[in-house]
Amino acid sequence: MHFAFFAPIKNHMIASFEASLNTLSIHRVGNKLLDEFYVLSQQPIALKDELLGKLLMQYFLTPFEKVNEVYRFMHSSNDLNLNELFHFCTQVFEDEGRFHELSEQITKYLFEQTNHPKIKSGELYVALFKDIQLEGELLTAIGIFKSENKETYLKVYPDTGGFNMEYEPDGININKLDKGCLIFNCEKEEGYKVLVVDQTNRNNEAVYWKDDFLKLRIRNDSFNQTSNTLSIYKNFITQKLDDEFELDKTDKIDLLNKSIKYFKENDTFNLDEFGDEVLGNPKAIESFKSYKEQYELDHETEIGSTFDISGAAVKKQSRVYKSVLKLDRNFHIYIHGDKNLIEKGFDDDKAMNYYKVYFKEEA
Repeated sequence: MHFAFFAPIKNHMIASFEASLNTLSIHRVGNKLLDEFYVLSQQPIALKDELLGKLLMQYFLTPFEKVNEVYRFMHSSNDLNLNELFHFCTQVFEDEGRFHELSEQITKYLFEQTNHPKIKSGELYVALFKDIQLEGELLTAIGIFKSENKETYLKVYPDTGGFNMEYEPDGININKLDKGCLIFNCEKEEGYKVLVVDQTNRNNEAVYWKDDFLKLRIRNDSFNQTSNTLSIYKNFITQKLDDEFELDKTDKIDLLNKSIKYFKENDTFNLDEFGDEVLGNPKAIESFKSYKEQYELDHETEIGSTFDISGAAVKKQSRVYKSVLKLDRNFHIYIHGDKNLIEKGFDDDKAMNYYKVYFKEEA
């Protein structure tokens, strides 16, 4: 079985246009607390339908195109071999002939982690992929996916005198992967590179996938340090700064634009330099540092005061940095530069606010 997936090349951390699905085993995992059990298949499935193979590749891999965070396996004792998934995946990478046997062990282990009554039963797919591109490198990867939510599908077909209809209950929407992870065969000593998708991780009962089953920690590299710092700063400006300073929206947009400008123009982040150049107010600088420290405590992660800036992370965060003034439903003003070229006022005759914008020429 060898299905290639020719997806369009996009600017993502992973690319699957050269990827192929070599082996796939499907099992079922019940909820132990509800007296459900697991069901193991006797062998990998024989996929002979080319279209079905391509649909499975789409179902498994497309959700990861939007993933940017890279995780690693970890264990509280710092001995990676005590992490069950790390152990199982290492055995597969060393001997692919044991793939199905180890997919059964993975299923049994996931079953043991279903320690909350609201965890849904579902099918578990364990797949072996070749030539998935991650951060520019073609790699073998193990995929583990779980489908929990089922949907009903209608099928309309020609019949005598017109059309007829039937339905298929308990179907799987290939555009909605519930849970999944990709474990890449690289950087074993660091805990491999792992990508995670968890669309149902909205409540406490769902954290078992990443925390209990996989036991992951985020890779604290320049991408994540850059992304986290920009995210923290954005939340600080939009949610926290109002508590201490009187700022209008143009001031906030200006502070956001200055931060993006700093990250685009520098190769290295320095917290003190950033505070002086971007915030410029000693009280605001100290408030931001305290806000950052609280984030690190809340999320049990450390973000350095200096680190190399990741251009990819800056580009990603730039998309969610808002530089738009929305004025009722009539106007949107995009502010990309000098905020001194826009003035806010109030017209007594119209009893309305206004903005005055200065410019030299129309584009």
